[in-house]
Amino acid sequence: MQTPSPGLLLAALLAMLLSACASNDIYRSNFDNCVVTAQEKCESHTIQQHNVGSDSEYLLGFVEIDDQGQLRNRAQMQAVLDELYALASRESVLINVFVHGWHHSAKPGDSNVESFKASLAELSRVEHQLHPEKTARRVVGVYVGWRGESIDVPWINNITFWDRKNTAHEVGYLGMAELLLKLEEIRNVKNTQEPPVKSRLVILGHSFGGAAVYSATAQILADRFINSRSGKNYIGDAEGFGDLVVLLNPAFEALKYAPLYDLAQARCSYFEEQAPRLVILTSEADYATKYAFPAGRVFSTFFETHGTIERNDCGKPLAYSEGAADRSTAGHFKPLQSHELRPAEKIRELDYRNVQKIWKKQQTKGVAQFGSTRLSSLDHTVEHNPYLNVRVDKQLIKDHNDVFGKEIMEFIRTLIVVSTGERESVTAGETK
Repeated sequence: MQTPSPGLLLAALLAMLLSACASNDIYRSNFDNCVVTAQEKCESHTIQQHNVGSDSEYLLGFVEIDDQGQLRNRAQMQAVLDELYALASRESVLINVFVHGWHHSAKPGDSNVESFKASLAELSRVEHQLHPEKTARRVVGVYVGWRGESIDVPWINNITFWDRKNTAHEVGYLGMAELLLKLEEIRNVKNTQEPPVKSRLVILGHSFGGAAVYSATAQILADRFINSRSGKNYIGDAEGFGDLVVLLNPAFEALKYAPLYDLAQARCSYFEEQAPRLVILTSEADYATKYAFPAGRVFSTFFETHGTIERNDCGKPLAYSEGAADRSTAGHFKPLQSHELRPAEKIRELDYRNVQKIWKKQQTKGVAQFGSTRLSSLDHTVEHNPYLNVRVDKQLIKDHNDVFGKEIMEFIRTLIVVSTGERESVTAGETK
């Protein structure tokens, strides 16, 4: 029997890999609004209405982006924006964006899609608990889909880690930044009309989706924090992108986060009303970002030069190697961690009406319990710092992909309520 030539073997291997490539097509190609029922699943629709007429009602839109960071179809994004503009002209909205990570997409049945739906339904129930029927905000979800997988074959798809990391940053730099800014515009235009309850915008990103969100928002967050607009004559609360950005097990370098950490750390005090603006939640058991990420970064940073950073802002000493920060993810880099989140020893029923009061009472070395979780300060930052980098106990997030668990989602809803609730302005006395 003749042995196949190396060229033939290589061609066969390439053919196998090409046949294993994940779909590169748009999933939600019908841009019409569709009401989901037992008979109609609306799986091909960009705009879906779920649980109509109940206290768990929500609207869900899909926007898909390709590997180069371009919108797969601009008409898809415009259909979602047009729907939200029309909705926001009639009532207040709470817009929640979710950007998935590695191994996921906007494909019907994707576990992230289904988990996001469940989280929106629960958030809608919380909104109805917090506000009378006439002022409850309509909960809206926007699922940002991209090709989080380039090869479908199990186990072999693990080699796509670094390829998908580069793609995630492209997604964030380009198409997604435009989408997020336009969603923020909807929120802002609605709020000029003095509604009874302000419209709000929350952005969540997981894994490489967290890297994409950070790429899209980091510079804007810095701009909003400083807020150097003309005519400004006071120092108020630090503003953010929309109302809250949450990154779950994000896969990007701690060195990219360091400038924002420094910016917030250099301000030695915050008002008690200061809400969280950027929250990074990383599990101790997220081994993909704890071990695989640094292993890849060893080769990526081999020819780069790094120094040592030493700070002592506001009596909070800080020292670390830039090389170590460039090889580690933000959530696993201990010098830049600010808090830890652990299961509560004794679970209390969470009353969302009280979470803002609990948040305001936090101390530098204190512990705050929110239902089934306890948030503890590591005494690395001053009180009410709007940027939190939280180390999460493995019981709350058991691995890289376990980000929709009951306890962690309860804590995220706490963050959303704290950041999106009505609060008094520290400068003018009006509701913000």
